[in-house]
Amino acid sequence: MVRTRVGYAGGKSTNPTYYNLGGHTETVQIDYDPTKISYNELLDVFWNSHDATAFAYSRQYQSIIFFHNEEQQRLATQSKQQEEAKLGSKITTEIIPYIAFYPAEDYHQKYYLRQIPELMADFKAMYPDAADFGDSTAAARINGYIGGYGTAGTLQKELASYGLSPDGNKILLKYAPKGVGICPLP
Repeated sequence: MVRTRVGYAGGKSTNPTYYNLGGHTETVQIDYDPTKISYNELLDVFWNSHDATAFAYSRQYQSIIFFHNEEQQRLATQSKQQEEAKLGSKITTEIIPYIAFYPAEDYHQKYYLRQIPELMADFKAMYPDAADFGDSTAAARINGYIGGYGTAGTLQKELASYGLSPDGNKILLKYAPKGVGICPLP
């Protein structure tokens, strides 16, 4: 994963906010390196990270895949059909064209990481601008580890590349293997 950001997409208004979504849905934007992970692998993560058969009680929480081109649309549709066959149930996930993504407010970005003030101190020193923090690959990766994703071995290999202080490294190693236990999704 190169970067993840949370935000809003799929609505008609411009510059939505958490309290004024204007028909948008809460979503995650993923920048990835297709030489390291395929679109199909991302779709597998998507289907395995939530109950796509559940009815969303509002547009804000609708399960949606936003595609960027015909190939993504084809693969997403095919994966949805495969999931429905596997589950034996109708999936409520929509597959719609990507039009625009609006990053959520700063306080929504890197939620797991924000729960550990000692690590946030390191990141605030590295990224005084909140937008740069939200765009940080290191912050996205660490947020995932704290959320319980990734392996201890991979974390050990990558640890020096994150730019944390020695104390920050120790704190990350303390939290990452078990996660902070806040939410089931990154």
